Amino acid sequence: MGNISIKLNLKQLKHVEREMTKKNGKKTRCIVIPVDENNLYEGDKGTYLDITAIELKNKTGDSKDTHLLKQNIPKELYEIMSEEERKSMPILGNAIQWGRREPDTNTSDQFSDSAVDNYEEDQDDLPF
Repeated sequence: MGNISIKLNLKQLKHVEREMTKKNGKKTRCIVIPVDENNLYEGDKGTYLDITAIELKNKTGDSKDTHLLKQNIPKELYEIMSEEERKSMPILGNAIQWGRREPDTNTSDQFSDSAVDNYEEDQDDLPF
């Protein structure tokens, strides 16, 4: 497996983009992520956004993307959502798996049958 590069569009989360005023009066753009509205998981060591990478089977265009990223949500919430709500969940980003290699199904096993037979015969020659 190769390296994976991931891009997240944080603006796809709910209620995140804000403009705030600094102490000097200048405005600055910020990303502020509401925990509950975005179904973030609060663990012992941090707050997490649970994401699934879904492999793109039928790619179109010149994109090198190999996966799209969607948020995992708690099972209880998923079960009460309508099919329309599930389908409307935003794509949060994309991923590219670099150096990806497909398994080669045309190669034979690393050891031939004769190699296994020879190995078994050689077992009798051991000094112990």
